[in-house]
Amino acid sequence: MAKTENTELKIVEAATSVFVHKGFDGARMQEIADKAEINKAMVHYYFRTKQKLFERVFENVFEVVAERISSSLETSKSIDELLENITGTYFSVLAEKPYIPDFVIHELNRNPELIVHIIKTRGINKAKLSELIITEIQSRSLKPFDPLQIIVNVLALTIFPFAASSIIKGFIFEGDTEKYDKFVNERRQHIIDFVKSAIFKDQKT
Repeated sequence: MAKTENTELKIVEAATSVFVHKGFDGARMQEIADKAEINKAMVHYYFRTKQKLFERVFENVFEVVAERISSSLETSKSIDELLENITGTYFSVLAEKPYIPDFVIHELNRNPELIVHIIKTRGINKAKLSELIITEIQSRSLKPFDPLQIIVNVLALTIFPFAASSIIKGFIFEGDTEKYDKFVNERRQHIIDFVKSAIFKDQKT
């Protein structure tokens, strides 16, 4: 049993590396097998098809984000905590795995139905997130706003520096990695302050 789990894990880890760098269309089962140091027949034995293996890889990648966001949502008792927790979570995950935005966006363009299905079934509790925001709007000195707009704004503001890292680092910071890293580290608090100023009536940053 342990050997089976270990072999499966090796395949998934190898496949993640190949899919992330080459996408679904560019990936080959033989290359995945070579990277996992097993024969191709074993890859097919465990996952049958490249599609099934890809789905497993994407679910694993997305769950890294979804589980941490869900945990942040469960522990957040106010919109202040929610912003701190979710923004912090996204920055932590994307700093560890900066390939996630490119990987997700590329595969969304290739097969949107599959990716949306995985996100819906393994994603965060959108209703609970909206409920917390609406409760805060009703009980505190907040400007009226659409909860979904704020959610999308936080996602966009957080993800873009990672998705466009080559442009930002190469053009704005002229290839200076140290300056780019400093910018990313400072951006987390900037996003929190920016969103608070947009939703609180008397927000002082």
